[in-house]
Amino acid sequence: MTMSSFFHALRSAYQAEIDDLTFDSDGKNVLNKRLADKRKALAFLSQMIEISPEMVAVVFHQGFQFKQPSAMEDLVGQESDNLPDWDSLSNAVVLQPWAQALSQEMLKEPMGGWLMAVAAGLEYLHSKPSHRPTEAEDGEDGDGDDDTENGEAEHGDAADEPDDNESESSARRRQKAGEDWMENQGFDRKDR
Repeated sequence: MTMSSFFHALRSAYQAEIDDLTFDSDGKNVLNKRLADKRKALAFLSQMIEISPEMVAVVFHQGFQFKQPSAMEDLVGQESDNLPDWDSLSNAVVLQPWAQALSQEMLKEPMGGWLMAVAAGLEYLHSKPSHRPTEAEDGEDGDGDDDTENGEAEHGDAADEPDDNESESSARRRQKAGEDWMENQGFDRKDR
């Protein structure tokens, strides 16, 4: 699978957002409660579509069924300015009834269709265990291919450093913004 640099950077931030929402400071799983709270705040969150799309997209977590994986593979290979229209994904994606209601609200926003495509792509990546980011992935190119056959994975990391540092820096900024926002909403900051 070929993953664009846009989705490669956002998938880590999306996973971090889900991780931050999952447990409270006592280690209790509160993901469903926190997602419900975020869904109620969709109008407020929609202001962050351009700045931190992963923080808005998370309201659709577990709201998609993917009928055409090939269309989703194509979607996550696109950069942010080349994403297909949300309407063109209607045959590839089915929304859960609760997510369908939220999508109607989101599609009223100027960039709502774009955000829905981003949310579908991020959730698709999240639903595939082999595509989830891990700490060991820092030097990977994100295409899902095993580069160890020709030695690139072990020896090609130096050439990738500038892009990876930018992605990591961007992901850290997004994560910090998310943590700040969550703290402002009354949630405990996750200890690192």
